[in-house]
This record gives sequence, C-alpha cells and structure tokens, in this order.
Amino acid sequence: MQLMVFTDLDGTLLDHESYSSADAAPALALLKSLNVPVVLASSKTAAEIAPLQAELGLSEWPAIVENGATTLEPGADTVDDRDAYEALRAALREIPADLRRMFRGFGDMGVDEIMRHTKLDFEAAARAGDRSHSEPGLWSGTDEDEASFLAALATHGVAARRGGRFLTLSFGGTKAGAMAGIITKYQPARTLALGDAPNDTEMLELADFGVIVRNDHGPGIPELPGEKNGSIRRTELAGPAGWNKAVLDVVQELKLQESA
Repeated sequence: MQLMVFTDLDGTLLDHESYSSADAAPALALLKSLNVPVVLASSKTAAEIAPLQAELGLSEWPAIVENGATTLEPGADTVDDRDAYEALRAALREIPADLRRMFRGFGDMGVDEIMRHTKLDFEAAARAGDRSHSEPGLWSGTDEDEASFLAALATHGVAARRGGRFLTLSFGGTKAGAMAGIITKYQPARTLALGDAPNDTEMLELADFGVIVRNDHGPGIPELPGEKNGSIRRTELAGPAGWNKAVLDVVQELKLQESA
C-alpha cells in the first residue's frame, strides 16, 4: 500500500453549502484506479458515513466517525452501543443551568431544527441525530463562558472539539488517534490527510503530507509548524475543488501512476 488518504468531509471533500463531492471526482477516480484507500474522518455519525461510503465506493475501508470517538469497520453500517452518548447527556444535566442553556446540542433539537442548522434533508438530519459517542451543538455564550462550561464538563471527563460549524463534546478520542490505529493496522508507506477546521489539526500533523483545504465559511486553521518545512500545505481553491488539486499533486509527486 503506497499511500493511504484520510479526509475530513464538510468543507473539505464535501462542499460547505451543497454537500457535493462532484469537484473531487477526478481525484477520487484516480485513487480508486490506483487502489489507494480513502478513509473518511468526520464528526458525522456512522449512520451518516455508511451511505456516503457506499456512494463514493469506499465501503471496503474503515471510517473515523464522531470526531474520532469511534471507528466504523469496513462493510458495517452502524455503531449500536449508545452508552457513551447517554453518559454525555447525563453529564450535561449536571452543568450549572446558566452555562447549560448556552449550549444547544443535537439531543436538544428535533429533526426539523437539525435540518435548519445543517441544511440537510429530513432523512439525512435524522441520521445526524443518531448519535452513539459524541454530542455536537451550538454555543451562544461568550468565550469566557465557554471556558467555564468546558471546565465544568471536564470534571465529568468530557472534552470538546471545535469543528467548522459545531462544538462537539465527547469522552475523548480524536481523528488523529483513530488514524494512528488504522495506520498501524494497514501499514501504508505514506499517508495524506486533508482537513479545513481546528479539529483536523492533529490529523494533518500526523500525516506525511497534510493539506489545509480552504474554507471561507469556517474558523480556519492557524499557521502550523509543518507549513515551514513543506509537510503541510494549503489549497488556493476551496472545498472539493481544492481537495481534488491537492490529491492530484501528491499523486504526481509520488509518481504513483508511473509505478502502477
């Protein structure tokens, strides 16, 4: 296995507004022809990821779901254990009310509200609400209040990750941690990781090639040390168009087509 690709979805492989991967189709097709695995890594649930894997022809590979809180095994379509999610909701009930009301998680929303905030259709929004290990939500307070909120959650063992849209709570686990386990299992010669948000940073730094995909709608990623030595680069094009060019560039640099 000469290369394994790890990629975020929203704002990276998928367009921020339309959720389409059409602009990345040439690179996806090339990777498929070269038998290069593409591992999806997202805050999305297993119920969301499995249909997308099938649509993209990636079901033979694992996927990192719920921000690294768990991994979807190849060919599986769900994660049945919801104990961690129920424990997260219980921890939220222990937070002081003045802080708790500033966080509105998916568990506080019905499907209609999830649709409004994500612009997903009803079926997709229902899958997004089918959580097993993490709780994304919207924060409406100040940065100072958020620090107090997170400190209160930490006493219950709950950590938070900031993505492109949501603040996501879990009992730990990161995309990079799950990525490391997959690398150990498959032993690729090189790895490429692509992402657009702060919760992708460790994944980008772990890879041999890290790509920060331009997303004008999110918080972005501050300059990383790897950008100075060339192990991390940024795209000029946004979303899947930027993803496409970056992947094609790396394939060319590694001369994978020639070796094939």
